[in-house]
Amino acid sequence: MTAIDQATMRPRAVARGVWRRRIRHAGAEVLPPLALLLAVIALWELAIRLLKVSAFVVPAPSGIAVALVEKWPMLLDASRITAVEIFTGFVLSAVVGVAVALTIVRFERFGRALYPLVVLFQTVPKVALAPIFILWFGYDLAPKVVLIVVIAFFPVAIDMMHGLQSVEPGFIALMRSVGARRSEILLRVQIPYSLPHLMAGLKVAVTLSVIGAIVGEFAGASAGLGYVIQLASNQLDTGLVFAALLAVSILGLAFYYAIELAERLLVPWSSKYDPLHRS
Repeated sequence: MTAIDQATMRPRAVARGVWRRRIRHAGAEVLPPLALLLAVIALWELAIRLLKVSAFVVPAPSGIAVALVEKWPMLLDASRITAVEIFTGFVLSAVVGVAVALTIVRFERFGRALYPLVVLFQTVPKVALAPIFILWFGYDLAPKVVLIVVIAFFPVAIDMMHGLQSVEPGFIALMRSVGARRSEILLRVQIPYSLPHLMAGLKVAVTLSVIGAIVGEFAGASAGLGYVIQLASNQLDTGLVFAALLAVSILGLAFYYAIELAERLLVPWSSKYDPLHRS
């Protein structure tokens, strides 16, 4: 084998080693929760059969699977409608949360007056607001989106505000020493430093967005997974209720791990991706 062949094969061997490590790491993360899930499903099925629990009370996983297959077109269409509500509301809640955090930090006097009002508004029971939004905006997309924004913007605002305010004072002093204005410090130091905190807030917000969409559909809707759950409950179709709940859970997982992937791509310097920090 010539030296040129050896030089060509060495990078390929390194690349194969990297992929093997990534596959092993992915397997180590996926296999334990998958094994636990399968064990829970098996125990659930066994308990239902041994105790002879009625399907009207708690269906077996096999019954849920049958309902999922039989009602698949309806569940797929309802999932699409709910996913649009979740995505639209989540994006708007992220924009509102970031805007609130930047306003409070950039304009300190106004921020000191705004912050207690934001906290006070967050304490209002959101379930009570859902019928009001239905009354104001009708039964279409708008009331669900507004309810999601009201529910989900707060963790985004709080986490980003915490990130903006937790910059090392030495960094800010250094920027001021070279004549940087307040907006430049905010743009070049505070915002990049706050991004890991923002991603943490977005993860909480996306799960709250799922809840907000279902609550909004409970309050008044003619389509969506929340509507399917209510309809199936009224018809005592417990298998369909659990099938719709499974679809909601899958939607929530998909949105959550989309944010997780975005964090890995956009904030690779976060301490959670540092091997020394994880060890």
